[in-house]
Order: sequence, then structure tokens, then C-alpha cells
Amino acid sequence: MDTGQTQPPARRRDARRNRELLIAAAHEVYSEQGVEAPLDVIARRAGVGNATLYRHFPTKAALVEEVFREALDAIRAAGEEARFAASPWAGFTGYLDQVFALLAADRGAGDLMTTGLAGVPSLEALHLHNLETVTMLIGRAQEDGTVRGDITPEDLLVTLAALGRVAPALGAAGPCAWRRYLALFLDGLRTEAAHPLPAPSLTSAQLGSFLGELGGHAQKGDGSHA
Repeated sequence: MDTGQTQPPARRRDARRNRELLIAAAHEVYSEQGVEAPLDVIARRAGVGNATLYRHFPTKAALVEEVFREALDAIRAAGEEARFAASPWAGFTGYLDQVFALLAADRGAGDLMTTGLAGVPSLEALHLHNLETVTMLIGRAQEDGTVRGDITPEDLLVTLAALGRVAPALGAAGPCAWRRYLALFLDGLRTEAAHPLPAPSLTSAQLGSFLGELGGHAQKGDGSHA
């Protein structure tokens, strides 16, 4: 029996399945452990060998590019929408709300956006797009008097990177807790009076949970180190 016609399609189906398993496993692992998670952990989660992983994704950057493609595209689209907002302040705050919602929900995306992982073209392009978006919107908000004039785009990106880094731990400590601290930061940019904060402060127990998540070790309920 000649099976020459059926073996190649079968191998292609297996290859596609393995690729899909690897992408799904990587997304799970990166969401749980961050983008520094070892590749062999991802291979085991997918149920394949390391050789199969490297056959599909020769480098970590290639895997990260594929896993986070949709998330990076979504952030870029949010930035494009923000640029055309009638109010630069509304565009800026709406953009950050979408970005931080993603970062808080996905530790891997948070790591990716707040670290300098090299070799991921879509990430490098997004960092540039983000800088352009922030620069444009803050410049317009300064012109109309909404934002204090001594703020630079670099000020914003440093602070946003720091807040973005802790967003997953805040989200784990209390639902939408990150919104309170983002609002505190945003009110610090405004020239007018502060607005009511959109979420309650963390409790002592939640603060301990947050610090434990951030530091990678358990904390006491009063927020002190265990």
C-alpha cells in the first residue's frame, strides 16, 4: 500500500498541533511566571520535547513574538485610537486604562512591556509607537493647560514602567486595585484639583499579599516581611 500521499499531510497536522500546543503552553507559563520562565518548562507543559520547541521557535524571542502578537497589536490599536481623541487628556487616560488592564491580567505581557527584551520586532515597534503616542497626547494636554508644563515624556514612561511592573501583583492583591494607583499618578499630572479615586485602598492583608507577589515570597498579613 502506497502511503506516500498521506504521510506528509499527517506530519504537517502533527507539526501544526505541536506549534499550537507550544503557543498555548507558553502563554500559560508566561502569565504565571513571567517571560523569564525557562523554555524547557514550556516544552513540558506542552507535552513535547525541547527539540520540537526549538524546531518551531529557534529563539526565545521568536516564541515571545508569536505568543504576544495579539496583545501587542491590541495596545498599538489603542494608541492609534487615543491619538485621534477629541480631548488629549481623555485619549491619554483611556489609552493607559486599556494598557494597564492588559498588564494587570497577564504577568507575561506586563514583563514584556516593562523590560528591554531584545530581538522581538513587534515589541520594539510598539515601544516606539508608545513613545510617540505619549509624547503627542501629553504635548497637546500641556498646550491646553490640562497637564503641568514641567512633565516630560521620559518622566511619564519611567513612572508608567514602574507602575506597570507591579500591576499584576496589585491585581492579584485586590480586584482593580491598580486603578487606584494609576489614578493617583494621573492626578499628579493635572493642574486642577484631584479627583475621587476609583478604587479603595488595599487592606493590610492585601498589602501583604501584594508585597509577597511582588517579591516572590510570603508576607505577613500586616504587610511586614515574614
